[in-house]
Order: sequence, then structure tokens, then C-alpha cells
Amino acid sequence: MLSRRLLVTTLLALAVAPARRVFAATPAFFRNPGCSCCEAWTQRMADAGLPVTMEDRADLNAYSSQLGIPAGLEGCHVGEINGYVISGHVPPDDIKRLLAEKPKAHGLLVPGMPMGSPGMEMGDHKDPYDVLLLAVDGATTVFASHS
Repeated sequence: MLSRRLLVTTLLALAVAPARRVFAATPAFFRNPGCSCCEAWTQRMADAGLPVTMEDRADLNAYSSQLGIPAGLEGCHVGEINGYVISGHVPPDDIKRLLAEKPKAHGLLVPGMPMGSPGMEMGDHKDPYDVLLLAVDGATTVFASHS
């Protein structure tokens, strides 16, 4: 017969196990230290059902290079989702499309910090920008255009 303590401990362990699995699967992104627009992008991701965490990383450009992002195409934050590199203010819908279509590619990039991109909203001001598909060989093509 189970003791009350063993029963309670077992039930608690079963209750938190699913939450632990979800948290462990949450993709980690890295940003230039103190960049507040990255926090806003993180919120846009969560609102779209793609929760991520954001941590400071002083060597972000070096880390981006390690991930295969060509120099000059870096964003202010970078991470990986389901094996794809995501760099910069990539809209959540473009990430969802990438994950649904599963192209043979390295990931998606939004170089710089275009006004009006997710996390960079400034009223009605919106700069047109492209989301680039980074091929495995380092070449880029336009995956989506936003205006």
C-alpha cells in the first residue's frame, strides 16, 4: 500500500513534468546586452504562440558568425528554432511559414533593425524590409517582403 507522502510526491511530480518539458523545449535567443527592442520581439513571438527566451550575449556578432550568418547580415538577436537559425526581427508568421514548409535552408534573417518590424514599432512609421532565406551554402534569397 502507498504511503500518503509517496502518493503526494508522485502526484506532484506528474503534475510538473509536462511544464518542465515545455520549458526545456523553449528556444533560447541571444541579444546585444540591454537591447530593449529584443524584449518587444520576444513578446510578439509569445503572442503568436512561439515563446522564446532572451539572454544577453556580449559576443553576439561572433556567435552569429558561428551560426553561419554572413557578416553584414546580422540582426540584434539570434537563436535557433527546430534546427533553423533565426536572426533579427523576423515576423512570427514568417517563422511559422518556414516551419510549415520546411525548406532545405539554414534559416531566416532580418539584417539590422527596420522600423515597423516586430518589436520595432514606432507608431505609423514603417520601413519596407525583406526577410531573407539563408541557404545552407550561405546564399540568400527573399523569403518575404514587408512594407
